[in-house]
Amino acid sequence: MGEQNNQPVFTIEKLYVKDLSLEVPGAPQIFREREAPQVDVSMNNAANRIDDGHFEVVINITITAKIKDKTVFLVETAYGGVFQIRNVPEAEIETVLGVTCPNILFPYLREVVSETISRAGFPPVILHPMNFEAIFKATKEKEKSENQPPAGSATH
Repeated sequence: MGEQNNQPVFTIEKLYVKDLSLEVPGAPQIFREREAPQVDVSMNNAANRIDDGHFEVVINITITAKIKDKTVFLVETAYGGVFQIRNVPEAEIETVLGVTCPNILFPYLREVVSETISRAGFPPVILHPMNFEAIFKATKEKEKSENQPPAGSATH
């Protein structure tokens, strides 16, 4: 019986829109534009320990659509989740928070972004699937290389 209490636990406690902002600064004239806008997407994700065994993971995304120097629309969204993670080795928790949790959150974020842009009167922007594992590995490699002392330098 006691051994069962040491089983790994991973549950989704809550999924939610943490922040949502939409700007259409050129409305209504912008709707007369026939040129397709250039769409720029920037995204990051972060995790915070809430208490023992509970973590919040948030994906922040900014989508900017412009025609020449005019902003067509700007959407900023933070989509979060509270996850219970217990009896998982500390070394693996970072991967769960950086890969598994964002993979769960992303489809909901995609839906919020697409719906918001549609409701603003524009064709929906469908975000391409993200490879959070590759992003996580690249971030780890970058951190590792930034923490290396320069070649030939001595540390005291």
